[in-house]
Amino acid sequence: MNKRALIKKIIVRLADELEVYFRAARASRAEATHEQSKAENKYDTHGLEASYLARGQSRQAAEIQAAIAAFEKLDARKFAAGEPIDVGAFVELEFNAEKTAYFIGPRAGGTEVLHAKQEVLVITPQSPLGQQLLGRKQGEVLKLNLAGAQNRAHLGRRRASQREATGVQDSE
Repeated sequence: MNKRALIKKIIVRLADELEVYFRAARASRAEATHEQSKAENKYDTHGLEASYLARGQSRQAAEIQAAIAAFEKLDARKFAAGEPIDVGAFVELEFNAEKTAYFIGPRAGGTEVLHAKQEVLVITPQSPLGQQLLGRKQGEVLKLNLAGAQNRAHLGRRRASQREATGVQDSE
C-alpha cells in the first residue's frame, strides 16, 4: 500500500471540492451584489440571503484549504505491526466478513477516494469511529458503538502469506 499515493489522491479530491466551492461562492457573491438583488421593500431579503450563502461557501472553502494544508504536511510514515493506531494510519475493519478501509486523517472526515481498487473513507480522531480506533492495535477484536448499536469488528492483522496486509497497513 503506497500511503503517499493515497494522501495525494485525498489532496486531489479536496482540491476538486475547493474549486466547486470557489465557483459557488463567486456566483453567490455576484448575486448578492447585483443591482437586481437590492431590496425593494423590508420583506425582500433576496440579496441578504445570497450574501449569507456566499459567506458560508467562503467559510467552507477556507476549511477545505486548511485540510489540504494539513494533508500536505502529513508524514506518510510506516506504522510498526504492534504500534497503536494514530493519525496517518490506514486501517481495515472487518464487520461480518465485509472489509471496510479507513484512513485516519487530520481533517476532512467523510472524504472518500478510490485507491488500489478499494474505496477508502477518511475519518478523523474526533469522529465516533476515530475515537474508538485510536490507540488500538491490529489483530484486536473490537466492540464498536456505532449509530447507537454495538458492532463487533475485527481489526485486521497482517498475514505472512499475503503481500497485501490488512489492519494497520503502511508503507513509506
